[in-house]
Amino acid sequence: MEPILSIQNISKSYGPIQALKDVSIDVPEGSVFGILGPNGSGKTTMLGIILDVLIAKSGSYKWFGGMPNDAARRQIGSLLETPNFYHYLSAFNNLEITAAISKRGKDDRIRVLKQVGLFDRMNSRFQTYSLGMKQRLAIGAALLGSPKVLVLDEPTNGLDPAGIAEIRELIRKLNKEGLTIIIASHLLDEIEKVCTHVAILKKGNLLLNGPVNEVLLSEDQIEVRAEDAVALQQVLQAMSGIKKINVADNTVQLTCEPTITPVQVNEFCISKGIVLSHLLLKKKSLETKFMELTNDK
Repeated sequence: MEPILSIQNISKSYGPIQALKDVSIDVPEGSVFGILGPNGSGKTTMLGIILDVLIAKSGSYKWFGGMPNDAARRQIGSLLETPNFYHYLSAFNNLEITAAISKRGKDDRIRVLKQVGLFDRMNSRFQTYSLGMKQRLAIGAALLGSPKVLVLDEPTNGLDPAGIAEIRELIRKLNKEGLTIIIASHLLDEIEKVCTHVAILKKGNLLLNGPVNEVLLSEDQIEVRAEDAVALQQVLQAMSGIKKINVADNTVQLTCEPTITPVQVNEFCISKGIVLSHLLLKKKSLETKFMELTNDK
């Protein structure tokens, strides 16, 4: 199936600062696609380019298999900044103003308010809304006109835990209803919990890209020691399922395939005449892996 968005070799600079460096990404139709990275990684720049707010220095992108950009934009709802809703107006009347400015979706307001769970409060003033409700209304404004794709920049930024939970649940619900959703976030937890696919950016470079359950697979380590550290290392190099071997202070650190257990490592060493004096499984959290990928080293 052709991707709903295909980005090819996009680069963008701001003077001497290169915000994006030859980035290529395909967004599958029906996915919740996360663009993950710390502040300054190029996430917002990427969203600006694919929404025609910014112009790339080089590279190209295409929506819906090559649909002209003006037609494609009518199929895309976006939330890059929180809309300036009027505090003294109701949700229903605020959406009327939003629809008039965007020139789409005036007759869509009831459907959208039901979609984001605000129908029962549509006549309440905006100022009476909780943080989560305000953000749900902002997403509702992006849904006017029944877009096929929703693009969100840091959708849970500044929300309290209850508001974060509300937005995550809404994103899952909208995706089940058929929307493809693209989210930029610096929060690993957000991407892990709501996204099906992810691209990780660091200082404009694409580090990893693919299904979340593959890209964010936690890599546990097994630590081993023996009287002869050199012989131990040589023996383990012949064991299948070991992806990487590091040695520090006579301790051999193994990064293994998920199927490899400490018991298998021990049995393999014994079969080769090596008796282990130390054997430890070190669980590596996803947070640790993300920090290792995106730190400044």
